Amino acid sequence: MIDLYFWPTPNGHKITIALEEMGLEYRLKPINIGKGDQFKPSFLAISPNNRMPAIIDHDADTNDGKPQALFESGAILLYLAEKTGKFMPTSPSQRLEVLEWLMWQMGGVGPMLGQAHHFIKFAKHKLPYAIQRYSNEANRLYGVLNRRLADRQFVADEYSIADMAIYPWTRTYTDQNVRLEDYPNVARWRKDMGGRGAVQRGVMAGKVLRGELAKMGEEDWAQLFGVEKLAE
Repeated sequence: MIDLYFWPTPNGHKITIALEEMGLEYRLKPINIGKGDQFKPSFLAISPNNRMPAIIDHDADTNDGKPQALFESGAILLYLAEKTGKFMPTSPSQRLEVLEWLMWQMGGVGPMLGQAHHFIKFAKHKLPYAIQRYSNEANRLYGVLNRRLADRQFVADEYSIADMAIYPWTRTYTDQNVRLEDYPNVARWRKDMGGRGAVQRGVMAGKVLRGELAKMGEEDWAQLFGVEKLAE
């Protein structure tokens, strides 16, 4: 059994998609990021960066027989792929391709689209420079993905954890000031991804938890976004 410390965000859904695709048994342990659960000592013991997702694998094959705890979504995806032998090629060159695109998501897509979400949708005060900066970067990244998918079905040819990592961040493209019709290869790939039963189950995981951000008070908001108090 794997305990998944989770909130229904793109990073959380990377892992639920992978768990569903790999057929692993798991249970959700909600980490309400709008109420500061990520800062509790019990969670910091698992995820010292106070970010979800994180996992505890109670069936891990460890030298000391203890459960394996792991944080950072990219590391979790690699761990699960190696644990199951699924969605990670064994060929060295193909494996490197998956790693390249997984790192592309971790280093670019997640941070940049996350900032786009923040300044376009969540920020209390709209800052034109920030909105333009991150909208432009979002569209640049969609362009990279669109070119990559021009002659292949998935980002590393065969379906892999790289696709699982990227897809959840593209589900909210309208919050990134992206017009999907400008990226037809991405649109086709998204349709293929969304048609997979395991992907559908993964993105529905924790559905009951959605909407909690709308209930956040001013202190919750300031804590989530790392400011002492909101600007007047």
